[in-house]
Amino acid sequence: MGYPRKLTRRFRAFDNFAISFTIINIISGIFSSFGFGMTAGGPRILVFGWIGVSVMVLFVGAAMGEIASAYPTSGALYFSAGKLAKRHQGAWSWYTGWLNFVGQVGGTAATNFAAATFIQAFIAMQWPSYTPTPQQTVLITAAILLVQALANTYTVRLVALVNRISVWWLLIGMVVIVGALTFVPDHHQSPAFATHFVNNTGFTNAMYGGMLGLLVTSWTFTGFDGSFHMSEETVKATVNAPRGIMRAITCSAITGLLLMLALVYAIRDYRHAAGAEAPPVQILIDALGQSTAKFLLLIVIGAMLFCGLANMTSNTRQIFAFSRDGAMPGSRWWHSVSARTRTPVKAVWLAAACPLVLVVPGWWSHTAFTAVVSVNVVGLFLAYAVPIFLRLRLDDFQAGPWHLGRYGKPVAAIAVIWILISNVLFMLPQASPITPASFNYAPLALAVVLVIATVWWFATARRRFQGPVSYGRPDEVAAMDLV
Repeated sequence: MGYPRKLTRRFRAFDNFAISFTIINIISGIFSSFGFGMTAGGPRILVFGWIGVSVMVLFVGAAMGEIASAYPTSGALYFSAGKLAKRHQGAWSWYTGWLNFVGQVGGTAATNFAAATFIQAFIAMQWPSYTPTPQQTVLITAAILLVQALANTYTVRLVALVNRISVWWLLIGMVVIVGALTFVPDHHQSPAFATHFVNNTGFTNAMYGGMLGLLVTSWTFTGFDGSFHMSEETVKATVNAPRGIMRAITCSAITGLLLMLALVYAIRDYRHAAGAEAPPVQILIDALGQSTAKFLLLIVIGAMLFCGLANMTSNTRQIFAFSRDGAMPGSRWWHSVSARTRTPVKAVWLAAACPLVLVVPGWWSHTAFTAVVSVNVVGLFLAYAVPIFLRLRLDDFQAGPWHLGRYGKPVAAIAVIWILISNVLFMLPQASPITPASFNYAPLALAVVLVIATVWWFATARRRFQGPVSYGRPDEVAAMDLV
């Protein structure tokens, strides 16, 4: 790919799968967004929407996997966008890189903020006199970011080990939660309850409310580009990176459906649960009692913490690669690698500091925090769409060992169409009446990112950034490896 090897290849096939599986994180995703689904479509959309959206995400993953096999680098999306573009390679690469960067930073911020919120919910259950405040949530999030940065500072072996543990935490945790919800309660909803439809979004159009409910699954299925970003640290990356993407999506789809069904059928008082501060936690309390619910809540919190750690790892590698090509302020700093640990330590701390900046407005206003992180999913999926779209336009795409053959273009076309549809949903109003607190700030946040990237591009970047760079001929690059 034209770069000297500075990162060590210590990620095995399972480790590569683990990073994406942990970032998707069905426990974290479902528990964070289940309440929204209860008002936007109800059980019918939660269950059947999960199945439908999972299938569409598999198309996106397959199209991305084919590209990952052809361009297995830490730069991932922005690198492949620059290589696949017929012209204006620098511009395509620039916008993709910044959308990916902002999306990942927003994902790390949102995941850890959610973890801090659930930690306080657990504390309040344990000690009823405790009253959570926005300021405490911000401080807990900052502490979480600090611990995750320290973990990412050490060797890639430690990161790989933690991600392996996280996979088993998620799988065993899912089995425990599903088992408890299946066998402990003496009452479950009837099988037909899965078709029950609810529209409490405030919008009178039922189809619109149901379409919004699809976002529950879309919110969960983000971050599987992590396998792509870890390519330079993965053995046999041309095969293991795309397999990691597909396995992570497939396993998440199956296990997530089981968890979704368990929660839906365990609902007792629908209106009471939907109106609770944390609907899935209320479902646990109603079905299992306070003590068991607290134990299961610890599993959820652990899953969220693992998710935030994996998010930061992926973001670090994107920062490292983007800086290597001179696309970030202070690039010389961010792409340096520790001689002792062989990890991009400075990039790690930037990947911790940026989410903290996004979280700080939550000290004064949760609406302000929502506004700054709302670009998370939109930014990520637009970054996914660009290289897939550019691959779709090529008739001479040079596929890697893992490829889709003659189905490559049809799969890419379906992936791009789905990303456009889901992004439109992400930017539409999600509750009525529309107030400053309920307003969907995703379009504004995305507009701010694009305006800044555009001004920066035309002011200076287009003269110094031409896309992915080459450090020389293969023999010259080989001589620089691990130097």
